[in-house]
Amino acid sequence: MFKEMKEDIEAIFERDPAARGLLEVLVCYPGLHAIIMHRIAHWFYNRKLFFIARVVSQISRFFTGIEIHPGAKIGKGLFIDHGMGIVIGETTEIGDNVTIYQGATLGGTGKEKGKRHPTIGNNVVISSGAKVLGPFKVGDNSKIGAGAVVLKEVPPDCTVVGIPGRIVVRGDKKVISMHKEVDLDQVSLPDPIAQELKCLQKRIISMEKTIYDGRRDLKNESV
Repeated sequence: MFKEMKEDIEAIFERDPAARGLLEVLVCYPGLHAIIMHRIAHWFYNRKLFFIARVVSQISRFFTGIEIHPGAKIGKGLFIDHGMGIVIGETTEIGDNVTIYQGATLGGTGKEKGKRHPTIGNNVVISSGAKVLGPFKVGDNSKIGAGAVVLKEVPPDCTVVGIPGRIVVRGDKKVISMHKEVDLDQVSLPDPIAQELKCLQKRIISMEKTIYDGRRDLKNESV
């Protein structure tokens, strides 16, 4: 547990430029507090002490504003930035070096039993307000844009934006560098809707020009 805690602290220093010292991180980062409390709750959950596990998770929720079900499986190096409003469901599985921003939800879509929450791969970034809903996998090195609603599987090395989420494959350019530095850019993401509107605008301009030229030719012929 202490080894995992050390890796979680290192992830904060790597990905948050506002982190200035160890004492500040230990005292003032609710994301770290939520992860530590979750690992304790998960320990009780694995030993079928479900009530104690839920009590620990609810105490954590009260103090941090982050709700992580004690049954969720979390890898090393998770960084929860700010964290208020984050919800992580019972059968969620999170890989290594994942970053989650405030307001994100890793949830289910129904009342079915068994696996009903997403599996998040390694080096994934889930941006502010994103909703990942259902028992599918988000592949390694992928990025979920702010406010996106993801309802189906995401291949590795992809960016997802919009409602419902649309996958924008970046070809050979991965979301993570060769040095394993997580790309935290949440602004410079492709917008497929804007691209479609731009294409439609070009077509409308072309059609208007064709109509105008046709009318001008008819007018010249009549003269």
